[in-house]
Amino acid sequence: MKKFIETLKNCWKVEDLRMRLLITILFVAIYRFGSFVVLPGINPANLEKLQQQTAGGLMSLLDMFSGGAFSNASIFALGIMPYISASIVMQLVAIAVPSFQKMQREGESGRKKIMQYTRYLTVAILLFQAPSYLMNLKMQSPGALASGLSWSEFMIPATIILAAGSMFILWLGERITDKGVGNGISLIIMIGIIARLPQSFFQEVGSRFTAITGGGLVMFIAEILILYAVVCAAILLVQGTRKVPVQYAKKLVGNTQYGGARQYIPLKLFAANVMPIIFAQALMFIPLAIVQYSSDNLGWFTRSLLDNRSLLYNVVYVILIVAFTYFYTAITLNPTQMAEDMKRNNGFIPGVRPGKDTANYIEEIMSRLTLPGSLFIAFIAIMPALAGLLNVQQGFSQFFGGTSLLILVGVVIDTLQQIESHLMMRHYDGLLNSGRTRSQHGMSAY
Repeated sequence: MKKFIETLKNCWKVEDLRMRLLITILFVAIYRFGSFVVLPGINPANLEKLQQQTAGGLMSLLDMFSGGAFSNASIFALGIMPYISASIVMQLVAIAVPSFQKMQREGESGRKKIMQYTRYLTVAILLFQAPSYLMNLKMQSPGALASGLSWSEFMIPATIILAAGSMFILWLGERITDKGVGNGISLIIMIGIIARLPQSFFQEVGSRFTAITGGGLVMFIAEILILYAVVCAAILLVQGTRKVPVQYAKKLVGNTQYGGARQYIPLKLFAANVMPIIFAQALMFIPLAIVQYSSDNLGWFTRSLLDNRSLLYNVVYVILIVAFTYFYTAITLNPTQMAEDMKRNNGFIPGVRPGKDTANYIEEIMSRLTLPGSLFIAFIAIMPALAGLLNVQQGFSQFFGGTSLLILVGVVIDTLQQIESHLMMRHYDGLLNSGRTRSQHGMSAY
């Protein structure tokens, strides 16, 4: 606590950092205020069924990522997720389409062009998702619309407001990145997720100490210990640039030699980082979009795909994560290119011929590393469902793993590292220089 208070004092002493922190707090406050501003023409007192619908399943994830704005029928109800979806699509397009690959190689100008296309795609997704959200609102809470106003009159202006609200959130995120601290988009998602933590925590405490089968203090302590272990695992995963330890590199990869000096090939256990979970989660939302958020008269298969605690959902989820891990690793690490670079620099793996044999050898090792890495990622992703087996409340279980926990851990570490860099430039101590949290540049992470 003393270290934390001292760091806050140091942050306040640095004028530039102080202004950045205040700007970040201001923009985050604007975002949180907007999540409670209800769409014009909607009576918030009649949204009980919509809030019940978002209490569980995939709908609860959507509501969590929007910071509760989804269940409030807020002007920010669609949140930042349409932009995230557009960004994922553009990443895949940049891999598959040669013209976009060329654009990526153009540097800053190419990045700006891709960002502009991403915004256009975000607007297109919003113009599809906003009417879908309003149709669901109409089905769940038909009496929520103010008297004297028809749904046909309401749809078009509400669609424009929802789309504008999400684009305004995107603008806030970009301003935080430019003028504040941390990555603005990620910070906004994290604030939306963490806004539900206090309520979920107290609900879980109440359920453990009041329910007959709650388990009392023992089960609650066990929960906290499991949560701590999962957080440590998530930190390891978010730091995904960790290289294969030397002792394993000797056995798995051997070593390379450059001018007589021994070096190890920088293969990574989590080369794909958290991207497979994000891709898989995006695909798992597709059934939700197809059924237009309706939960009536659905078959067992569809209902299972809409329940993030069901066996079918998690089996499909794990398969997608493993597949995307192999896919993303294959497109980010090119064994042939690595072998050519090694040969060009007069490097070689002892006992392996340069060229094609080296490329095949590296590819084989990559496959060995990718499987345990993908299974570890999948385990983190399905931890909320496993927590459900211990009767953990739906809201609190989301913090045991999955996308939400990885976002929280990743954003916190990234933000602390940026604050640390500002302090170190002015020779102040920060939170990370004690050896407890270090980045890939030398700052400890756990």
